[in-house]
Amino acid sequence: MKLHELQPVDGARHSRKRVGRGTGSGLGKTSGRGHKGQNARSGGGVRPAFEGGQTPLFKRLPKRGFTNINRVEYSIVNLEQLNSFKDGTRVDSKKLEKQGLIKDSSQMVKVLGKGKVNVKLTVVAHKFSKSAEQGIIEAGGKIEVI
Repeated sequence: MKLHELQPVDGARHSRKRVGRGTGSGLGKTSGRGHKGQNARSGGGVRPAFEGGQTPLFKRLPKRGFTNINRVEYSIVNLEQLNSFKDGTRVDSKKLEKQGLIKDSSQMVKVLGKGKVNVKLTVVAHKFSKSAEQGIIEAGGKIEVI
């Protein structure tokens, strides 16, 4: 069998329903929607969570917790990820984004201490964990807090 000979199995593909194409088609006039009523109208029908007027599940469940509007999100980088840079490099958020270690250079960056650094780096970030700070300094690097 060759690629150009491939075909779907018989009965696997259905032709599209072409509605409103005359009474002889079997789906003319009301186009399979019946007579009048909510579902016969354009834009008619009920919303996805509608339960026939019964109080819907999302309203029956209790509310829980809250969203802190002052929450600060950090992009996280681990020490072991910094080994991809060359000796003596000044690592900031732009370089981290370029290397693919963080998604957005405009976000705040926090360096955590998972793994070990084997290169001398000057790391510029918004926050450092104590173990990360220690790891960078032990490798002969420097830390700059923005």
